[in-house]
Parts: sequence; structure tokens; C-alpha cells
Amino acid sequence: MQKVVKKTNKPAEEGKSQLVALLLAIFLGGLGIHRFYLGYTKYGIIQLLTAGGCGIWALIDIINIATGKLGPKDGSYTDKL
Repeated sequence: MQKVVKKTNKPAEEGKSQLVALLLAIFLGGLGIHRFYLGYTKYGIIQLLTAGGCGIWALIDIINIATGKLGPKDGSYTDKL
């Protein structure tokens, strides 16, 4: 009996990088871009409208991403710092 292998043209799903999230938070933290990248759209919009909580929320996110407390919504990072 032959085994049927089904080929798909879908690219392999990749997770989120902690380094990319940290760099986004450092350089674009006031816009909440790192929250969109991590999958937290609602919080990204709030940060966008409040300029990252006047910078305080963005600073807290930088610390949380660097320590690994803030990760992707759908799972863990593919790489760690």
C-alpha cells in the first residue's frame, strides 16, 4: 500500500521573536507597535491613542519583554534573549 503525501503551498508558521518585540518596544513603544506584533490588538490601539500611556506603559512593556513576562498571545517566543 502506498502512502499518500499531501503537499501544501502554505509557508511554515513561525513564532514571534523576543528580540524583535524588544526592539519594537524600544524604538516604537509610544505607538504600541510591539503590542500589535505580539497579538494584543486591543492594547495596541489603546497605546497608540494614549502615546504609550505617556511613555510609562511603554517603559513597563520594555522591562516585561526583556524579562520574558510579556510574550506573544498565542504562545511562547521562538527565541529568547
